[in-house]
Amino acid sequence: MPEKTLFERIIAREIPSTVVYEDDGYIAIADIAPRAPVHLLVIPKVVSTRIDEIESEAELGRLMLTAVKVARSQLADYRLVVNVGRGGGQEVFHTHVHILGGWEGGSPVGFGA
Repeated sequence: MPEKTLFERIIAREIPSTVVYEDDGYIAIADIAPRAPVHLLVIPKVVSTRIDEIESEAELGRLMLTAVKVARSQLADYRLVVNVGRGGGQEVFHTHVHILGGWEGGSPVGFGA
């Protein structure tokens, strides 16, 4: 059996995290290495390695709608970021969406997440 991803271990409560939202298909947690004053991760409970592996429009839509719902519950303005592949900045190979915000005066120019 393949080793669980970090996010699967968080979902299974094997690793502690600060959960800000959860439903039957998704969990949203505070990032442990934030790149913004507010940095959350929305993680599907069904594993895919990269967002471009999700072929269902309904599942892609639900992921983004969940990210927007969580973001709006925490912030008035925010950025959604999805890193795809190592060259795209992805570090954990379990699909997830970053929610970033909370900067005074707006997001820093050239900020990469």
